[in-house]
Amino acid sequence: MANSPSFVEHALDLLSLVDAPITARRMFGGHGVYAHGVMFALLDDDELFVKTDPESRPRFVAAGCRNWTYPGMDETSYYRPPDEAHEDAEAMRPWAVLGLEAALRLRAAKDAKARASARRRGAKEKAGAKGKALAKAKAGADAKRQRPATRRAR
Repeated sequence: MANSPSFVEHALDLLSLVDAPITARRMFGGHGVYAHGVMFALLDDDELFVKTDPESRPRFVAAGCRNWTYPGMDETSYYRPPDEAHEDAEAMRPWAVLGLEAALRLRAAKDAKARASARRRGAKEKAGAKGKALAKAKAGADAKRQRPATRRAR
C-alpha cells in the first residue's frame, strides 16, 4: 500500500536531525529516504524502517525492533525503530544516524570492492597489452630474419 503524503512529511521531519539534507523518492509503492547519495531509510505502508548492517543490527534486535519484510523475502536489512523514537526527531536521531552510518559503510565497501576489481581488470588488460606488444615485436623480429636480403640496382 502507498504512503500517505502526510506520513512522508512526518517521516522526513523525524529523520531531519541526521545533519544532512534528506529527500524521499517514490519506489515500488513506497519511498526511499536518501542522504549523502545513499538510501538509509524506507517508508512502506505508512511505517518507517531504517537501514542496518552487521555492525548496527544488534542494537535494533536488542531493542526489539521489527524487521521489514515483503512477500517472498524472509529478512531484509531494514528495521523499524522503537515506538518511542517515532514521537519526535530528537528521539529518532540516534536510530536515523545508525541507519545513515550503515548505508555509508555499505557504500564504502561496495566502492572499495569495485576499485579492487577495476585494479585487477586493469592489471590483466595491461598484462594482456604487454603480452600482445611483445608477441608483435617478436613476430616482427622473426619476419626480418626470414626475409632475404635484396638490393636495389642503381
